[in-house]
Amino acid sequence: MKAANLGLAAALLVSAGPAFAQTADPHAGHDMHGMVHGDTPSAPAAPPAPTDDEPTGTDQPPGSAEPPPAVHDNPAARYWDPAAMAAAAEAEMHPPAPVYTKLIVDAAELRIREGQDGYRWEGEFWAGNVDRFVIKTRGEGTRGEGLENGEVQALYAKALDPWWNLQVGVRQDIGPHPRRSWATIGLDGRARYQFDVQAALFLSDKGQLAARLEGSYDLRITQRLVFQPRAELELAAQDMPAERIGAGLSSAELDLRLRYDVRRELSPYIGVNWTWSAGKTADYARADGRSTAERSVIAGVRFWF
Repeated sequence: MKAANLGLAAALLVSAGPAFAQTADPHAGHDMHGMVHGDTPSAPAAPPAPTDDEPTGTDQPPGSAEPPPAVHDNPAARYWDPAAMAAAAEAEMHPPAPVYTKLIVDAAELRIREGQDGYRWEGEFWAGNVDRFVIKTRGEGTRGEGLENGEVQALYAKALDPWWNLQVGVRQDIGPHPRRSWATIGLDGRARYQFDVQAALFLSDKGQLAARLEGSYDLRITQRLVFQPRAELELAAQDMPAERIGAGLSSAELDLRLRYDVRRELSPYIGVNWTWSAGKTADYARADGRSTAERSVIAGVRFWF
């Protein structure tokens, strides 16, 4: 019995020998060259970490390689002339700039004052896009006596930025005074805190130099009710006896208007206007029997389309 048990154990050892041979050496199949006893194989070396001086990811420069050509897959090119289709695609990608127009009458008003009442108008028309062609007109007069002074300006407006335009052109006076022609250069735009500003220099065909500065501000009381103060200064570099204008500050004007927007395009208003003559211009007014200061109650309408 013991002999049988010993034979069975020997048979089991013989059959298990290949399995022990397969698992006995943990380094089987590995290159052990250069390793000494006790060394263990290490994992593959990781790539070196970037230093702080090396840009990574989107911080790397974009490079200077040319972009691939744009692919225009147009099925209509199978039936139409490719040259005509290419021209049409170019026109679609670069359409002509549209031309816009606007007419705005900022003031069409009646002035009620002591003595004879008066009237005044001011407006402009422009056509273009970023750069524009502008026609401006303004004037005033007295009821029963006709026009006192007026003007028409033809200007080219060059956009300097989203808020300011440089305007150059000509101005033609109309009315009973000498009808001068003037070269004009000025700025028109919106200053900080939403002040509308216009400033212009005028050089006449007689060498006379004059300037005008205007400013206004819209203070919204409600969505439709607007209070608008407006000021204007007129200056001259020399005396102009024929025009009854003196050197320096010749006149100043202040309006206080209360406007109601029936629509954005239509706004009747009421208010008060003060006008003063200064310096030699006031002397001319006294010599002509005119007042050097006037106050008027004004009523008018502002509209645009």
